[in-house]
Amino acid sequence: MNVFEKVPPYAVYLPDGVSYRVEATSELELAVCSAPGQGNHEPRLISPDQIKQSTRGVGSNTRHIQDVLPETEPADSLLVVEVYTPAGNWSSYPPHKHDQDNLPHESRLEETYYHRVNPSQGFAFQRVYTDDRRLDESMAVDDGCVVLVPYGYHPAGVPHGYELYYLNVMVGPKRVWKFHNDPDHQWLLET
Repeated sequence: MNVFEKVPPYAVYLPDGVSYRVEATSELELAVCSAPGQGNHEPRLISPDQIKQSTRGVGSNTRHIQDVLPETEPADSLLVVEVYTPAGNWSSYPPHKHDQDNLPHESRLEETYYHRVNPSQGFAFQRVYTDDRRLDESMAVDDGCVVLVPYGYHPAGVPHGYELYYLNVMVGPKRVWKFHNDPDHQWLLET
């Protein structure tokens, strides 16, 4: 009913070529995440009890994860994750990227972030940049904003007093999430 209840959602996986219709019997928030596929997997319901919850990071880098459609579950090219970033914390941090087809070290995945902020009058920040800075955008994101990450590093942070949620959707030619940290910030993981 509200993403900030932090209850794992119900999800439905539908392969390419399957038509569908949604009928709501109560108020809800619905996200449709799509990506090209080959129709190699059967339609299925993903219930809340199938969604793995975990915590990543420490200190002001802590965030809470709900893996809706991780790489360990069958799908063509789509990865879907919900992330909760507590007030004053950072996510996708240290800055990382996954824009090179260089497995097993890095995979090529485009990504979107659908941001929600609690309370809704708040804001968060997201930066998308490359090593050579040919792409270097920093933006304030409001409740309901979507950020496209075609390539590059992409940290997000939320100020004190506000909680950040984002629906993270990734897609690429190989359905594997292997990332590369920005070398300038790798030291953060070594202390």
